Amino acid sequence: MDQTSQKPQEQQTGSRLSHASPPLQWALLFALSASVVVLLELASVPAPLLIGPMLAGIVIGVSGTTVRVPTPAFGLAQGVIGCLIANSVSADILGLFYASWPLILGAVVATLAASGFLGWLISRLRILPGTTALWGSAPGAAAVMVLMAGSFGADQRLVAVMQYLRVIIISISASLIAGLWIDTTRIDVPDIIWFPPLQTGLLITLAVAIGGASLGKMLRLPSPFFLGAMFIGMALHLGTGLEFDLPPWLLGMSYAMIGWHIGLGFTRPALHHAMRALPQILGSIAALLIFCAGLGWLMSRMLGIDPMTAYLATSPGAMETIAIIAAATDKVDLSFVMAMQTSRFMIVLLIGPPIARLFARRMVT
Repeated sequence: MDQTSQKPQEQQTGSRLSHASPPLQWALLFALSASVVVLLELASVPAPLLIGPMLAGIVIGVSGTTVRVPTPAFGLAQGVIGCLIANSVSADILGLFYASWPLILGAVVATLAASGFLGWLISRLRILPGTTALWGSAPGAAAVMVLMAGSFGADQRLVAVMQYLRVIIISISASLIAGLWIDTTRIDVPDIIWFPPLQTGLLITLAVAIGGASLGKMLRLPSPFFLGAMFIGMALHLGTGLEFDLPPWLLGMSYAMIGWHIGLGFTRPALHHAMRALPQILGSIAALLIFCAGLGWLMSRMLGIDPMTAYLATSPGAMETIAIIAAATDKVDLSFVMAMQTSRFMIVLLIGPPIARLFARRMVT
């Protein structure tokens, strides 16, 4: 009797939306995503084109939707992000890393050790599973960490909550501190041309995104769509000087696909679990932020580096926002900041997979 009474209740959850036609469900998702993106833009929240669709996807997902992002579209979106990362790596950064590698490597290792400890602690306290806590705490490009997490058994939804909460908090705190240190009123935000004239470089970008994804699957790379495109893109960018054409509309669509993929995967139990863990997640973000700020202060005192340069260089994540703030004044050494940020990102990509496998084995044993 109990089992039969429970079935209708389970079917009623989100039944209205699940019975709607797929075109109507997509229309609702588009409309809600656009509304949230506008609100986030007005509030100056970072990464609105990814966070907005993700939040809209969560709302639609827990309401019982049946639509999902097609795998080819999600794979192409990852490939485009791989080309974006490849564009950001320059020979100048590699040269600066070679000249200052002991300093950069020491700071990167210290930051990774701190984030790894926080991930282990969150896992140890059974707040989140081991690999989820590890990737959620990893300091790197948030979208990339979420994509990589899915290849190692981590819950992408919870990783996304951890990563993007940190992006928002660190971006706001860095902007506030920069406002006290430098004159941010001189920052000129360029007008975005969403639909520039089509260039042949766009075809090259799409070819690398698709070809890299295929190669990544053949080589059985973790997160093959992203890493395959990124590795091919870096080889072409550094070897031939190729600049990938990434018009805003293409990046916006790619961010939206990734955001929808994450958000639509949420269920009511998963959302409740994320909300229960929210205080501990916020505590871990604050701890990592304080540690990195202390590391920046120590670097500044011991090596005579400008304090703002040291702070931005050691900031754990939100690389795009950090680059904008660093470029706003001549007082900050932009090359050093980006060398630190890029080096940490690349090291996380290299050592993240084996550490995740080690975490997974230890959780099993």
